[in-house]
Amino acid sequence: MPDIAAPTALRFEHHPGPVTGIGTATPRLSWQVPHAPAGYTQTRYAIEIVRDRSAETFEAASGEQILVPWPGAPLTAREIASVRVRAGDDASWSDWSDPSTVEAGLLSAGDWTARFVSPREIGAWGDPAPVLTGVVEVPAEVVRARLYVTAHGLYIASLNGKRVGDEQLAPGWTAYQHRLRYQTHDVTELITTGANHVEVLLGNGWFRGRLGFQGKHGLYGDRLALLAQLEVVTADGATHVLATDGSWTARQSAVLADDLYDGQTVDLRREPGPETPVDVIDADLSLLVAPDGPPVRITQVVPAVSVSASPSGKTLVDFGQNLVGWVRLRVRGGASGDEVVVRHAEVLENGELGVRPLRTARATDTYLLAGPEEATLEPSLTFHGFRYAEVTGVDGLRAEDLEAVVVGSDLRRTGWFSSSHELLDRFHENVVWGMRGNFVDVPTDCPQRDERLGWTGDIQVFSPTATFLYDTAGFLGNWLADLAAEQQKDGSVPHVVPDVIRRPGPAAAAWGDAATVVPWVLYQRTGDAGLLARQLPSMRAWVDRIAGLAGPDLLWSGGFQFGDWLDPAAPPEDPFRAKADPDVVATAHLAHSASLVAKAAAVVGDEEAARSYGELAEQVRAAFAREYVTAGGRVLSDAPTAYALALQWALLPGEDQRRRAGERLADLVRRSGFRISTGFVGTPLMTDALADAGEAGLAYRLLLQTGCPSWLYPVTMGATTVWERWDSMLPDGSINPGEMTSFNHYALGAVADWLHRRVAGLAPAAPGYRRIEVRPVLGPRLTRASARHLTPYGEASVSWERGDGTVRLDVVIPVGARAVVLVPGDDHSVEVGHGRHSWTAADPYAQQSATPADLTIRQLMDHEPSWEKVLAAAREAGVADDEAVLADRLAPFLDAPAAEFVDAATAHGFIPGGSELAARLNTLLTTAS
Repeated sequence: MPDIAAPTALRFEHHPGPVTGIGTATPRLSWQVPHAPAGYTQTRYAIEIVRDRSAETFEAASGEQILVPWPGAPLTAREIASVRVRAGDDASWSDWSDPSTVEAGLLSAGDWTARFVSPREIGAWGDPAPVLTGVVEVPAEVVRARLYVTAHGLYIASLNGKRVGDEQLAPGWTAYQHRLRYQTHDVTELITTGANHVEVLLGNGWFRGRLGFQGKHGLYGDRLALLAQLEVVTADGATHVLATDGSWTARQSAVLADDLYDGQTVDLRREPGPETPVDVIDADLSLLVAPDGPPVRITQVVPAVSVSASPSGKTLVDFGQNLVGWVRLRVRGGASGDEVVVRHAEVLENGELGVRPLRTARATDTYLLAGPEEATLEPSLTFHGFRYAEVTGVDGLRAEDLEAVVVGSDLRRTGWFSSSHELLDRFHENVVWGMRGNFVDVPTDCPQRDERLGWTGDIQVFSPTATFLYDTAGFLGNWLADLAAEQQKDGSVPHVVPDVIRRPGPAAAAWGDAATVVPWVLYQRTGDAGLLARQLPSMRAWVDRIAGLAGPDLLWSGGFQFGDWLDPAAPPEDPFRAKADPDVVATAHLAHSASLVAKAAAVVGDEEAARSYGELAEQVRAAFAREYVTAGGRVLSDAPTAYALALQWALLPGEDQRRRAGERLADLVRRSGFRISTGFVGTPLMTDALADAGEAGLAYRLLLQTGCPSWLYPVTMGATTVWERWDSMLPDGSINPGEMTSFNHYALGAVADWLHRRVAGLAPAAPGYRRIEVRPVLGPRLTRASARHLTPYGEASVSWERGDGTVRLDVVIPVGARAVVLVPGDDHSVEVGHGRHSWTAADPYAQQSATPADLTIRQLMDHEPSWEKVLAAAREAGVADDEAVLADRLAPFLDAPAAEFVDAATAHGFIPGGSELAARLNTLLTTAS
């Protein structure tokens, strides 16, 4: 037996095998090698493709194993191929992998005989949801059967009374006017000899339902329609086809109303209506595309935690977790016509359901009972974001009668993090839940109110975190295809994708930059250079657009900008009013995106584009420095976000400027009382900027802060997802008064990427994690941290633990990858190959608890044990109740001796309490250990 393990985890494009209905005739192949001898490096591979009883084997002298080109003739529509892989070095081969199959879908419009059909007399907006029906005779034993199906609207298909597939909210949401996804279902087991009935329930969904915060519906059309093609191959070699056409019929269902925002109403007494005709409608079948990633499915069921009465006597149910999906409710004993109503909300306010953040979304499901028999009530054409439900119309409701059905894109979990800090771990879990709730076919901003849109700025900042936590390659690849399709002719990128706002010429920094950032992040995390090649025209068009807006001086100034959206200093009613100058933010993004386009062009081999966009990036950096940066490293607006952008994106030309900018950023963090003071744009960069400036301790102070605003403040308030605002709920338990307040927004959770890369120390150093950087940044308040990630090559993990004066570092690298490791406390890095590796070093924080002598006020603030004591003393003396207030008073005196702390804290005696504070601090500040 060879020492090289047989390859596993065969993938076709970004689909794990076997795959039914892939949308390309030449799917790229990937595989993993579970284990191999030390020193093994793949130098060759072989691929065997079996199709139509003939086999071909293709060998290549290559070390590639991720997204390897399809070596054989292209697949034809419906064709099935069986694939095996083996890998080898110069000396030996592995065994062959187990075979996996790939089946092509319908690859062109000519492969469809079906046509879209729509109810003629029923199914208008406001009518009950229609059911469309077709029948086909199957005279012989079934060999294979496939149902190819999509809809204008949502569809739920059944065949001979049994539901087809387990997808929810199909066909999902794409930019329907450009791309409409269809699904391929293997229905072989559902076909019988004789008459076979296909029934499809249609709902409004994104196609015709309410969409966006402007109160509109029917943005893509006013008629629901179905496209379905059932193909049955029988033992006699014949193919029997049932395709939607004028022979199908339509009737009303028991679903009286359905809307993604408002909910669903079902009359369980209602019998199917009479059959009515359908119309064949014109539609461009060339817009049909196969899925790039997994569908929306039920991913979990969460039991109710408690049932209680609100102060007003309402029945409230707590599921213990803010989630996305719906309530499944079992009822019994009601009379015919009794109404059961389920309302949803994320939080309680004053003990009642907090529905104000929903704005106009009703988020209500209503059921009219058929009688006293036990019934299970749940919707199928809507979803809600909620932790709490209010139920009326059910007597004696028990917790065991309810469960929350969690839905979302069925992405494969690929990343985990844990630490010794309980609140930090809960925060990370909140990030995971926030992603799950907002990755419902489109990366949305929030899942509950009258919005739920694919905001480009949110996913731009969150994409690094998303790609670590879950396999998002197909999901985000699909979304980027929509972005490119929705991009306007002048290169403008819509604020939301799919674009339901539809304003001319949208160009906002950080939002439109999703066109460049997300493809680059996906390439870095998956190694998919083909995606870069596909998106490069879109990337270039965006940079060309904003460079044109910047004009000859290359300063993107003026015009509409979101800026550093939701800076905590901005008033609730005006989230635009950030401290960072929007021109600084915009010009920084122009430089950053131009640089990414240059890198992407180099990857795909476009040397001229690489050169020209690289030069543009350098010119914009120079313009930024001339206009916005002083010789001493101050950046216009003197805001933390401005410094974080300038430091992380190489916008400061001089070494001394960079040093002093880092020092200024650190002082601003001190001035804030170690509370976060950035919005959507600056937040993902802050901890990296501080750590890279030599202020890792301050990065940890920000990270582990529990006062408001901070990442952990919501956790202390019971949050189970990441909030839209740092203070979506105020300390007194009331909801932020701003009209725009969500309790499930992933954008501010983008710092989780720092937890993975820097706290645990697991970072990609080459595309697809072919090289891994292990460089953990330790903090004194953590005794351990770990991360593991299912890279394209296999599982990688890093963990460290401090104790007894030492730190132990354990690293696992998959076959096919290598790692550069910097052991904490060691100035030298080491490179290792696959396998398990361990190191032990002196703990750099083992002797850091004493109070240093000859302190400055800055040093006093940085020494956390001392700062906690003086803060307590200031509170007890009545000088300052709030950490941030005290820190702001001290800001002008950071270089002063700590002995002047009392004067600084009391404005040289103009604030009472100085004498009492001095007495409390005397011992602390005059005694150094």
